[in-house]
Amino acid sequence: QVRLVESGGGLVQAGGSLRLSCVASGGTFGVKNVGWFRQAPGKEREFEAAINWSGGRRVYADSVSGRFTISRDIAKNTVYLQMNSLKPEDTAVYYCATGSTMVPTDFGSWGQGTQVTVSS
Repeated sequence: QVRLVESGGGLVQAGGSLRLSCVASGGTFGVKNVGWFRQAPGKEREFEAAINWSGGRRVYADSVSGRFTISRDIAKNTVYLQMNSLKPEDTAVYYCATGSTMVPTDFGSWGQGTQVTVSS
């Protein structure tokens, strides 16, 4: 069973940047696709980005395409989410998860999340 721990969240002004990390332990993380999701207060969790096991394929939600970049360091069992040009509407708890496919509904094994707050 893969265990995921997110970090890197914080408070940032609009237009700023943050890099989130998702570190995995146990299981077979190296052959898993990994996705980043977020959940804002009062809203459902939504898909933001995913990367396949080799790092050769990446997909993004329209809301973050061009601003967020997902990457992975296989040797470090870590997936990153570089977030640039942050907006107040990006405020949410961000979660990473693993998936057997790149379909957002296939992801599970959620981490505990990391809070991102963007002030205007």
